[in-house]
Amino acid sequence: MSSATSSDPAPVPRDRSRNERRGGALPLLGAILLRRELSALVAAVVIFAAFWIIAAPFRSWAAMGTVLYQSSTIGLMAVSVSLLMIGGEFDLSAGVGVVTASVLTSIMTITVGLPLPVSMLVALAGSISVGLFNGWLVTRTGIPSFLVTLSMLFMLFGFNLGVTRLVTNAVSTPNISAAPGMEIVRAIFAYRLQFGGPGGPQFSILILWWLVFVAIATWVLLRSQAGNWIFASGGNASSARAVGVPTRSVKIGLFAFVGFSAWFYAMHQLSEYNTVQAGSGYGLEFLYIIAAVVGGCSMTGGVGSAIGSAIGALIYGMTVQGIVYAGWDPGWFRFFLGLMLLFAVLLNLYVQRMSKRL
Repeated sequence: MSSATSSDPAPVPRDRSRNERRGGALPLLGAILLRRELSALVAAVVIFAAFWIIAAPFRSWAAMGTVLYQSSTIGLMAVSVSLLMIGGEFDLSAGVGVVTASVLTSIMTITVGLPLPVSMLVALAGSISVGLFNGWLVTRTGIPSFLVTLSMLFMLFGFNLGVTRLVTNAVSTPNISAAPGMEIVRAIFAYRLQFGGPGGPQFSILILWWLVFVAIATWVLLRSQAGNWIFASGGNASSARAVGVPTRSVKIGLFAFVGFSAWFYAMHQLSEYNTVQAGSGYGLEFLYIIAAVVGGCSMTGGVGSAIGSAIGALIYGMTVQGIVYAGWDPGWFRFFLGLMLLFAVLLNLYVQRMSKRL
């Protein structure tokens, strides 16, 4: 007589792949998606490869020097603008603020007769004062920074034109090339590194200063208490104040940093060209903001990085010069600029939603 031994049914194999994805790959994917500058980096690689294939002149070292210089002219200011956006504010006066510092320096030196270093300090004080005033008014009154700095944009634009015409009876600032000490200033702000002997590719020192700004800003954001305060002030200012974050001081300081950056870039412009057009600078503030947004900065604050702004500026430089080297109509640049901004905003929105699901 035989007996059957009952046994428990064999366990159904679990779909481990889904759980493993939840515990391993998906959180990793979420962490990658949260680094918004990575999407900008992918876009930069694609644009670089496209122009490398399409435009033969783009492949030279001289072209790379030009691309990097174009990028640095936007990227240096984009660093401070991105930090301000992370802090939850905008500065639409940044573009004309650069020209204001140039106007003050050249007129104080050539027309008033002050020594060049003194004129530079006067311009520095003026630029930082504009930033401090913007920050103070925004934090004191609660008026959106968009409106405050838009007002300042028109005020500075009118100041630049009015003062320059009054003093020089023209729209360009006095030529400052012969001012005593200008060679030293030029060596600091506009020196060109040449490789390969005469006729070889040149790289402006502004590229180096741009990288220094990016490195310092990145350290501040990621390794200092001030960086935590910046993210907190832009993410949720009310909650940040509740835990003791000095949000007002943080925002005022960020506006002042934009003013300092405007002065620094202005000194490069004067050193490079010796004179500037008083009516220039209008509209550059949007390029700074676009570079920051393309690099991953959120329009609502609390998200972004200095490295991302650098990638956004690099995309700008490659697009500007790539269109020229490809022989296309330069008018297409504005189209691609708007397209990049729209794509960046949509991609950031998609990444934000995806990261919340993971």
